[in-house]
Amino acid sequence: MRTTLISCFWGLLALIWIILGLLYFQASRPMSGDTELQIFNVIPGMTLKKVSQELSRQNLIRSAIAFQAIALIQDKQKLIMIGEYNVSPSMLPADILQRITSGKTVLYPVTIPEGYRITEIANLLEKQDLADKDTFLQQTKNMELVTGISADSLEGYLFPETYHFGKFTAEKTIVKKMVETFKERALKKEFLKRAREIGFTYHEIITLASLIEKETGKDSERKQISSVFHNRLKKNMRLQTDPTVIYAIENFDGNIRKRDLKIDSPYNTYRYKGLPPGPIASPGLKSIVASLYPAKTSNLYFVSRQDGSHQFSATLNEHNRAVQKYQLQRVRH
Repeated sequence: MRTTLISCFWGLLALIWIILGLLYFQASRPMSGDTELQIFNVIPGMTLKKVSQELSRQNLIRSAIAFQAIALIQDKQKLIMIGEYNVSPSMLPADILQRITSGKTVLYPVTIPEGYRITEIANLLEKQDLADKDTFLQQTKNMELVTGISADSLEGYLFPETYHFGKFTAEKTIVKKMVETFKERALKKEFLKRAREIGFTYHEIITLASLIEKETGKDSERKQISSVFHNRLKKNMRLQTDPTVIYAIENFDGNIRKRDLKIDSPYNTYRYKGLPPGPIASPGLKSIVASLYPAKTSNLYFVSRQDGSHQFSATLNEHNRAVQKYQLQRVRH
């Protein structure tokens, strides 16, 4: 009798394990053969239980309990990372778990144009739903991120480039990546050496490069513009460049007026000699190179030809004639 009871117990136990195994096997299969990828969000604060329930609700897995069991067996219950992930109903639950613990989130490209200032970068990132503008601006003042850069602000040091960020990438991480890219691309030993050779700090070089960047979009003119600025600095002349005035105006409406040229700001190069205190935008590599290697000219002036190019002059008389030709006559016509 006792032997029979023991046999029944082990038989029942084996049956239970077989049933559980079949259920687990069934629950561990893909939800369907649908291979179309869809976005699954792991938002901050989600636990393994909530993640599994959401996967089940979106018909990406057969069983939330089985998914939790897989995570516990693999000891990955605490490795789930926030972000957006591409998953499909055709994926095994174990593969979905692998994906959401890998950190390989969906990344979105964002291009920071050359010549953008910090506020413009913040607006762009917020528009593309990649960052909160105010949080981003706050992080640009994080002195921990300025390490290795001789500046009090990150204006000019967020390198213009195409980046790839996830929807849940922290603003601090975004700023750090842009600064690191600046260091990799623009903070080169030969650049630092060249700056010393021509009597500039590297902060002054980036500042000058930002002026060049804002003055022209033509690669062929960058070194010409640089030459004018270098020549005026050597002669202790005011740089008198409009972009610095625009930078100093809190709410610029698109028009520079005579009264704007009298604004009492260290960035107003119509009023104060020398370079402004710091960059007014993020210069691209070509403008940085141009600031280090200006063209060899005697030019002290330039004026827009109204077609995206500039007329350069060595004397004030030549400049005045160019202004008459390209600016005043155009206004009259």
